[in-house]
Amino acid sequence: MLIGRQVPTAYGTFIDLLGIDAEGTLHVLELKRDRTPREVVAQVLDYGSWVQGLTNEEVRAIYTQYMQARGEATELDQAFAECFDSGPPDALNTAHTLTVMASDIDAATERIVTYLASEYQVPVNVLFFRYFEDQGHKYLARTWLMDEARMAAPATGPKSQNKKEPWNGQDWYVSFGEEEGIRDWSDARRYGFVSAGGGDWFSRTLRALKPGARVFVYIPKVGYVGVGTVSQEAQPYEDAELFVGGVPQKMADLDLAGGYRHDLPEDGQDRREWVVAVDWQATVPRDQAFWKTGMFANQNSACKLRARFTLDEATRYFKIDA
Repeated sequence: MLIGRQVPTAYGTFIDLLGIDAEGTLHVLELKRDRTPREVVAQVLDYGSWVQGLTNEEVRAIYTQYMQARGEATELDQAFAECFDSGPPDALNTAHTLTVMASDIDAATERIVTYLASEYQVPVNVLFFRYFEDQGHKYLARTWLMDEARMAAPATGPKSQNKKEPWNGQDWYVSFGEEEGIRDWSDARRYGFVSAGGGDWFSRTLRALKPGARVFVYIPKVGYVGVGTVSQEAQPYEDAELFVGGVPQKMADLDLAGGYRHDLPEDGQDRREWVVAVDWQATVPRDQAFWKTGMFANQNSACKLRARFTLDEATRYFKIDA
């Protein structure tokens, strides 16, 4: 997916095209025109030295500027999901590639590029293109100098921790997996809680939630249905107490649509349903769930919510402070 055209670097030069793939790898594309071959190789290596240090925020800023120049306002997360059928990874630019696009190169350039890529794993390659006409048909053919299977060089250095979107230290994503007879969103909305269970993998991340954390609750394949603040640490369903009308009550004594128990074999795992009490700021019924292409979703019961696009859209929908 193209994210920039004539991208200015910190060195006073301009990258012809900058793209990103489904893994978050950046792709520098240099079009060979009138420069001598050796200058083209030096130029693309110079671009790589700048690109490898780009943070998550800087990558997003490049895309924003590119879209503004086109008179559009599409968010990176939304465009990424439309292109790749999934949201962007937490970390962008953990690797990059350098590609010279040309109709031909001389023998010296071929030796230099092959040497850098094969001996030192520099992520550089040349893409040749040829144009043909045959019986009224037009063709554009491409050929790589080296097999595309080579690995891209990982980004390193002091900025590598900035490849992820920053976390604000407060917001969490919670997946509320509804299961008939076990877990029901109407209960969670009415009494103020989120829950997960059936195995260690499902409950472990939910148990990491601490009082004061703000949670954005998502029903898988449905959408976001609520935002609230954690008020108590996780408790097993059998021991859980929730405040109803300001009075603590055993959850097991409440009028619930779900059973919050798992009929599973004893195998050493903690199969219990774990419950986290939440003071809701805003909720909606399941049939009014909010979803936009590009919003964050994954299979963890709970995880840090870094996706700025999701936070912006959800806080706007639920009419709460960002």
